[in-house]
Amino acid sequence: ALLCSSAAAVVLLKWLGRRQVQQKMDEARRSRDLALERMEKAARRLKQEVDTQTSHILSLTMVELVEKLKAGSLSPESVLYSYMDKVKALEVNREVNCVTDFIHGCEGQLQELKKQKEKGLLYGIPISIKDHINCKGHISSGGMVKFLGQVKEEDSVIVQVLKHQGAIPFVKTNIPQTMINYDCSNLIFGQTLNPLNHQKSPGGSSGGEGALIAGGGSILGIGSDVAGSIRLPSSFCGLCGLKPTGNRISSPPGCSDSPFVLAVTAMLGPMARDVDSLALCMKALLCQQMFQLDPTVPPIPFDEEVYTSSKPLRIGYYEGDGYFQPSPSMKRAVQHTRKLLQDAGHTLIPFAPPKIDYVVDELFTRGIFSDGAAHLVDCFKGDIVDPNLKSQFNTYRLPALVKRTLAIILKHIVSRCQLAVCAKPCHGAAWHGLSQAYRTEFIAKWRELRLDVILCPMLGPAFNHGYAGKLFAATSYTNLYNVLNFPAGVVPVSTVTRADEEELKHYRGHYGDPWDKRLKEAVEGAVGLPVAVQCVALPWQEELCLRFMKEVETLAH
Repeated sequence: ALLCSSAAAVVLLKWLGRRQVQQKMDEARRSRDLALERMEKAARRLKQEVDTQTSHILSLTMVELVEKLKAGSLSPESVLYSYMDKVKALEVNREVNCVTDFIHGCEGQLQELKKQKEKGLLYGIPISIKDHINCKGHISSGGMVKFLGQVKEEDSVIVQVLKHQGAIPFVKTNIPQTMINYDCSNLIFGQTLNPLNHQKSPGGSSGGEGALIAGGGSILGIGSDVAGSIRLPSSFCGLCGLKPTGNRISSPPGCSDSPFVLAVTAMLGPMARDVDSLALCMKALLCQQMFQLDPTVPPIPFDEEVYTSSKPLRIGYYEGDGYFQPSPSMKRAVQHTRKLLQDAGHTLIPFAPPKIDYVVDELFTRGIFSDGAAHLVDCFKGDIVDPNLKSQFNTYRLPALVKRTLAIILKHIVSRCQLAVCAKPCHGAAWHGLSQAYRTEFIAKWRELRLDVILCPMLGPAFNHGYAGKLFAATSYTNLYNVLNFPAGVVPVSTVTRADEEELKHYRGHYGDPWDKRLKEAVEGAVGLPVAVQCVALPWQEELCLRFMKEVETLAH
């Protein structure tokens, strides 16, 4: 009787705990719905105040929009209305579920703009912000119940600088639970869909940004990247995105709420429909205001001369990294872009990243889980794991002794496996020593070939739902440059053809293991969807990276 009553008590406590979690999630969803209603009312008010030219405004590039706003031929009110209007942000959200909050202070900011004597570089531009970046008066949930109700008291530095430059943050966007998955789903706000094909993922973890911008509901967004979280949704949604060098721009206080302990540098960066928009955003951010608000950011202004240069480049390239065989469309995109660049007068040199298995299995995985994922597991106490994260989480939660035993056993059985999360944690100083040694080796190879930049594959096309959580190792194409801390950007250059889809039927991968099989299944059924390439430069050379991206964009389109 005692055992039965104890078991019943345990079951009851678990039920009550889950009920409490569910109530918190229900409340968060109600708050989101109320925020969207408030946004709809604000859009109606703005419509009465302005002579709207919605279709014209939405057809403009960001550079064109800024010019017209500064010249006075368009008003900030009309532009904000156009992007808030139910035809765009609200309608896009109903279709793909990408917005988590309306930043209601944007109406007051419109009035502040009128008082500014000087018009900033982003004057009147509506901008979307990834969920975990702090905005005053709003939560940064991370897709987790434990952060609900924690209203932020001030804007992060990047939001303050954007406002200083005249931009108007107006919505926050969805992310995957914990941001350690490159799908875009959590149990609070649900699954975000790809606006180009609802059967596909928008990528992650900045997936809400990708979906909103690709759907036409935003012209510029701020995401973050620790394994490809800006570049992956940009690739999946047909956008341009830039991961800068770590600390080139300020990382927000919200990064301290990360559910995992990082040795790899997390970085904020812009996402948009074209490279010029990214360049303008970086130019706006790299200003005196940024350097004053965050003295840890090196005071290096944007170098316009490098960005606008037409000097021929020496470009290293590779079609595959030797860890994950690229999908047919990924490989074709690099081959096609290489030919375009050669024909345009640039020099292309074959390049092979050294020791890629070591980078992915040791440096990256042990760097992103430098505490053996202990903090991540602890964050889930009192929360429910999203189904898309379960396959990853079940590995992370294993006891340390079991992880180490598995690492020893699997090392002799599995040809390729991310065993590092099962191995002994690699703490900060040790990891930085190893990563610095690899970085030195990589740069030496770069210098030996006298390269300016590198052209390489970008994971894609967009995955079918549910596969990202089972293919974390497929981020090898992006996470390499997080370990190296190099600036890296994504540019769409083509779309998946029927020939690509036919060739995919014969895809076997490098190892023929479960990961290769899953990648084939993940990218099936993508005819017509975007395919991108990745452009890379050395640290602190964002302007050169963007200049290379612009060259690729111009030639491809």
